[in-house]
Amino acid sequence: MAISAPLLFELGAILVILTILGSAARRFGLSPIPLYLLTGLFLGTGGVASVSAATGFVETGASIGVVLLLLTLGVEFSVGEFAASLRRHLPSAGVDLVLNSIPGAIAGVLLGLDVVGVVALAGITYISSSGVVARLLGDLDRLGNRETPAVLSVLVLEDFAMAAYLPVLTVLASGGTLTEAALWTMVAIAGLATAFLVSYRWGHHVGRMLGHPEDEQLLLRILGLTLIVAAVAEHLHASAAVGAFLVGLTLTGPTADRARTVLSPLRDLFAAVFFVAIGLTVDPTDLLPMLPFALGLAVVTAGTKIVTGAYAAHREGVARRGRLRAGTALIARGEFSLVIIGLVGANVGPLSAVATPYVFILAIVGPVLARFAK
Repeated sequence: MAISAPLLFELGAILVILTILGSAARRFGLSPIPLYLLTGLFLGTGGVASVSAATGFVETGASIGVVLLLLTLGVEFSVGEFAASLRRHLPSAGVDLVLNSIPGAIAGVLLGLDVVGVVALAGITYISSSGVVARLLGDLDRLGNRETPAVLSVLVLEDFAMAAYLPVLTVLASGGTLTEAALWTMVAIAGLATAFLVSYRWGHHVGRMLGHPEDEQLLLRILGLTLIVAAVAEHLHASAAVGAFLVGLTLTGPTADRARTVLSPLRDLFAAVFFVAIGLTVDPTDLLPMLPFALGLAVVTAGTKIVTGAYAAHREGVARRGRLRAGTALIARGEFSLVIIGLVGANVGPLSAVATPYVFILAIVGPVLARFAK
């Protein structure tokens, strides 16, 4: 098998740049996520340098990265505790949906978009980035905070909502019928509900089957099952991330402790690749034409996410400072919003020109605000 020297060189250069920027961010107590995103922006289409040989690997690694982020996040919690938290936060999901989708829908109307465009922009402003938030909670050492279950409940309920939303949007964008959209929606919701039930009722058996005294076998078993579950979830037009999260919830006791150890280095590598990949998808010239409109929309929906997180944390009995931390943790938009842009953006007026800078602004500003929330 021939080895590609350009591929190795570009990957090596990317990793060297990331380690320099990551070290600088840690020195000042910041999350490196914004710097990783900017790295991708400068190395992508229209940037100062091109990494065409490494682009395929980075795109593939990004898919693995978001799966690993949610898998390791799920390992931190028990399925019983999390199921109780989900039930408690159904009202939070309603507040989240209303507060964060309506600004996008109004913006779509103001831009003169058609029905598909309005629905797409509403989804873009509604959904937070599971990948960014998961990494952010770890970077800021907040996994054990009282407000964190509220944040995760909101994220998972958003992903469940996406299981209903994405099939509808996909069918509408392709000119399909409402019957087809309803059918795919029911399939996606049934698939996720089944996965959650299996995790809740029989998850401890899954954890025991995955356990093994050798780290290599443990890693291969957990990663293999997680990727299969994530693939099935994605095939059902649901979320690979929430599928990985459910697998993480099934791991308990010594298996969970060892899983954290063997998965952490792999997660950190592919998580960094994931953030670079988000930047690579954006052409800097696409950020300029509708930047003022996007900035205004970002300010409004950053505020609505703060209110959402504060409300959810309030339901957990968290004090005012923790509510602000919860709200700012949810600000970042990312992978789901970019998927929506990819589905319909090129075919719906100025949607892409507004949504792309909007997502990028909040993906960068969100972690910074979360770091300084007191």
